[in-house]
Amino acid sequence: MLIEQIEHRWLAAFRRTLELCALQGAEVVGIVTESQSRPVNVALAELAVQSLGATPVRIQVPTPALSAPAPVRSTGASDALQNLAPVVAALSRCHLVLDCTVEGLLHAPELPLILRGADGVLPRMLMVSNEHPEILERCQPDPALEGTVRAAMKRLRGAKEMRVHSAAGTELRIGLADARVGGVWGFCNKPGQVSHWPGGLCLAFPASRQVNGTLVLAPGDVNLTFKTYLRDTVVCHIEDDYIVAVEGQGVDADMMRGYYQAWADREGTRDAYAVSHVGWGLNRAARWDALAFYDKRDCNGTELRAFGGNFLFSTGANEVADRHTLGHFDLPLRNCTVSLDGRNEVEAGQLVEVPA
Repeated sequence: MLIEQIEHRWLAAFRRTLELCALQGAEVVGIVTESQSRPVNVALAELAVQSLGATPVRIQVPTPALSAPAPVRSTGASDALQNLAPVVAALSRCHLVLDCTVEGLLHAPELPLILRGADGVLPRMLMVSNEHPEILERCQPDPALEGTVRAAMKRLRGAKEMRVHSAAGTELRIGLADARVGGVWGFCNKPGQVSHWPGGLCLAFPASRQVNGTLVLAPGDVNLTFKTYLRDTVVCHIEDDYIVAVEGQGVDADMMRGYYQAWADREGTRDAYAVSHVGWGLNRAARWDALAFYDKRDCNGTELRAFGGNFLFSTGANEVADRHTLGHFDLPLRNCTVSLDGRNEVEAGQLVEVPA
């Protein structure tokens, strides 16, 4: 297991990332943490802010007691802030918010209130994924990714339909009318922006009843909620957004069925079975095999959401479709072909160079 301590190279990585976030000496940086946050990342963030002449303000809250029927992982929807008005008010007055919570505030209910700002300040937020700092060092943001992701988002926003195919048997049709499109490139340098580090992907939250077909998870594909590579084939049949059947004989299928059922039993709905978002990774520096090199506690798996050419299929909360649940699967698939209105963005797991 890697040791977690302050290393100069990791401090340098944090500093370079904050420079890409255009951090200025007169700015105040809110570092939001919880009692279960990774201490080394919090310390590195604070030191990097100070090294650039800005003022860090550390805001820590207790990690809430688990109220869910199963461990909550891979959601980007931290419940650490608990709608605490003084905490939200303090963060809304910071020029830059560094999110060092365990799950991240990307989809947290407090995020819009924080980004609304106050007292003439409009914050920007960088979610520092809960990774060992070696992973953050390897996945330092590339300034060129911003243009790549923005161009992909523009194409996704202008498309009517996404189709996904694989030799393993995936065949999906995804309507994009009224979808909400997003993307991240690993840094935020403008007021109101939100990004996460590692970054490099674009995605869409489809509207209701827009996703149909078959999703085949093949050996080597990834279940980031469980932080495992699949050993067996799992087949998910999808009708009007909802997974209606999970087929497979091995442990991978059994675990997915059990996790889904836990949320259905607790929430009284099948919203955990429904599509959250779909998209593809654009970061050529991110590695598919990264999970093999780290203990589970050392990684959050954000790198695997971004590796170039993956098709990212996720189930769980989707505000565009008015579905709310804490049950969430992030499933990066390899070797898929992803097309928008008949034009390939990814061919058999390889990024396509699309003319500007």
